[in-house]
Amino acid sequence: MEITLETIVFAVLALFTTVNAVLAVTTRRILRAATYLLFVLFGTAGIYFQLNYSFLGAVQLLIYAGGITVLYVFSILLTSSEGDMAKHLKGYKLVAGLIATCLGLGVCLYITLRHDFLPSHFEHGELSVRTIGHALMSSGKFGYVLPFEVISLLLLACIVGGILIARKR
Repeated sequence: MEITLETIVFAVLALFTTVNAVLAVTTRRILRAATYLLFVLFGTAGIYFQLNYSFLGAVQLLIYAGGITVLYVFSILLTSSEGDMAKHLKGYKLVAGLIATCLGLGVCLYITLRHDFLPSHFEHGELSVRTIGHALMSSGKFGYVLPFEVISLLLLACIVGGILIARKR
């Protein structure tokens, strides 16, 4: 296997994303976890851009790294008090988490080792913006208008709920 600049960049992005993902779930401070999640989303967007999926990379940066992370931080700051830290896990929860982690790692390794991910199987590039726009705004069988509206109502309910919780204090 030839080591190219593309391989090195992918390895750096994958390592960056993995380290921040582990830090996001192991830190005891919730605001730090949200910050690590932001870095995970940046790393994922970098991988999208490397695969030449600029639309998905831009959506990842704008919607998830921008909007959703700001919503998380806003909710955390409204609902948590000074010095909130996660409690230590009890023994059975730690064992259940380790078992789930090992099972997930086993499934990932099985899929990775049993399949050939040859470059000829993947087509780099993306669809035209017109095609993506018609698919997103279509109300037909494979359209995304209804899920988009449902998610917007869910986010609105979360914001209103966060404000109500903050006002009760």
